[in-house]
Amino acid sequence: MGDTEEKYRVVVAGGGSVGKSCLTIRFLQDRFISDYEESYKKMLVIDSKPVVLEIIDTAGQEEYRSVRDKYFRSGEGFIIVYSITSRSSFSEAEKILLKIKQVKEDSRVPVVLVGNKLDLESERIVERDESENLKKKYNLTFFESSAKTGKNVVQCFEESIRKLRATPKKNKKNEIVKDESTDSGGCCTLL
Repeated sequence: MGDTEEKYRVVVAGGGSVGKSCLTIRFLQDRFISDYEESYKKMLVIDSKPVVLEIIDTAGQEEYRSVRDKYFRSGEGFIIVYSITSRSSFSEAEKILLKIKQVKEDSRVPVVLVGNKLDLESERIVERDESENLKKKYNLTFFESSAKTGKNVVQCFEESIRKLRATPKKNKKNEIVKDESTDSGGCCTLL
């Protein structure tokens, strides 16, 4: 990995058993498995630009709020996952979103909301319009996906990168910083 590619850290969060790890593995390895790691790195090209993506999977951390908050502080972008078959996971998704905004002290944090388990459409409890309302309320990007079939999985992660690229980066003091190496002054970098 050279110095030319962008680097981003995306945290995948959500309630228990919503498919966070399955979604991550489907994106990284295009398969559906049940053995997971805490974090993953992948180099990919999105919109003709190389990017190194570090994915933090909060699976198993749902009950350890302090650990989860640490992940939230270190994340640059977030994918919040709920199951379309679980009302409580949908409610938890909104709570997680609010916690991220509180921990990050920024309402403009790049977030993608994902209603997972689309392959279980016949067991749907959370209607799509409910998710669309949450999307509008918090200005989120929203997808329904299936980690099992792969539907919309790549799109969730690619959109997360696009949102990160469109968001000014901040330094440790939460100040927006310019990348002085560009003539246009429009690119930002993290110090």
